[in-house]
Amino acid sequence: MSYTKENAAVQAQRDTVPRRYWIWLGGVTLSLLGSQIMAFGMTWVAAGWGGAFAGAVLTAINLPRVALLLFGGALADRIGAWRVMITSDLTMAAATVVLGAAVLIFGVQPWLLLAAALVIGVVDAFYLPSSGSMPRRLVSQLALARAMSARQAIGQLATFVGPSMGGLVVATAGLATAVFLNTATFVVMAVILIGLRPRSTPADAPPPADGSVLRRSASGLRVAWSDPLLRPALGLIAAAAGFLLPVSGLLIPLLATQRQWSAVTGGILAGTIALGIVVVAVTVTAAGAFSRPGVAAAGGLALAAAAVLAMAAMHTPVAAVAVAALVGIGSGVFTTHVGPLILGGTPSTHLARVQSVLVLAQSLPLLLTNNVLGSLNDLFNVNVVLAVCSVFLLLAAVLGLRSPVLRTATLAQKP
Repeated sequence: MSYTKENAAVQAQRDTVPRRYWIWLGGVTLSLLGSQIMAFGMTWVAAGWGGAFAGAVLTAINLPRVALLLFGGALADRIGAWRVMITSDLTMAAATVVLGAAVLIFGVQPWLLLAAALVIGVVDAFYLPSSGSMPRRLVSQLALARAMSARQAIGQLATFVGPSMGGLVVATAGLATAVFLNTATFVVMAVILIGLRPRSTPADAPPPADGSVLRRSASGLRVAWSDPLLRPALGLIAAAAGFLLPVSGLLIPLLATQRQWSAVTGGILAGTIALGIVVVAVTVTAAGAFSRPGVAAAGGLALAAAAVLAMAAMHTPVAAVAVAALVGIGSGVFTTHVGPLILGGTPSTHLARVQSVLVLAQSLPLLLTNNVLGSLNDLFNVNVVLAVCSVFLLLAAVLGLRSPVLRTATLAQKP
């Protein structure tokens, strides 16, 4: 009896998200809010020089991020994710101090915004793969889905609260204040990372030299492509990035415009999708994930595909909001299960490198499909574009369900 109780206690402990993770997530929350406040301020000011310049600022962030992601993942796996993140936070703290001071001295200048955007993109390329691997480093395998769901819920909430706070700060105190507030969040995050960093962990120990920087960077792609679980899971991620993410950012504004709905209605629709994702993420955080995450991810993608198609047939705002909630729920089920599946299935020697591949799988399709879907809308209408997205999402879900590896996958950690 005592042996059974002891096993149950150990199992419960492994299934619990540890306090260290919540401390780290608190720092992430603060950092996300600071970044959203500053990002809104930069975008708002850039828009004053026209849409082309605002697009150039966003491109100045995205291009170096995409170009250097594989190098960032390779460096983190080589010298340690903790060291990369601490260095990145301190670098951004110094860079934002310089930017804020420059704004106070020279005023808001286009070259300042472009320079800041380039720095953000470069640092993100090194920071994101390391940060993405942190749940695996701080949480047991059994609690991974809960931990990652909590992080997703925080990210969604910060995305909506941050811009509102940014608008208030920029309107009342100016861009420099928004920048200095972001400086404080980077400093706090660096202090938290320094306090949580273990003296030595197997996952953070530098691996043996395995060739040149280019070879180590490409190793993440090789592992992702050759692994029978990671390859189809990342394929689902790419499909969702290309045909599900544009629904909120691109297609809902187009739908509202063509239906002659107000901007408020369009905002409510996008917010409803995000709310659906948050509800699922909070539920998984509290109750845990499904035992077959691959099946759940494909099922969530299929639900989202059906809801996207149904949205094309909605001609009243109330009906569209109800369907948008289903899009959010399907998206939430997909993301809360496919993320832990990928992170849990990654070899510990390639945690950051595979995370860099994951970010690429999310970024590259979106760069292409946003332009293609926008052109399709101009040629036809938003209903056709929604139907196209639905077909590709449903096809991806069917292929996922047909994959034996995804159907039978569990959250079993690789060595």
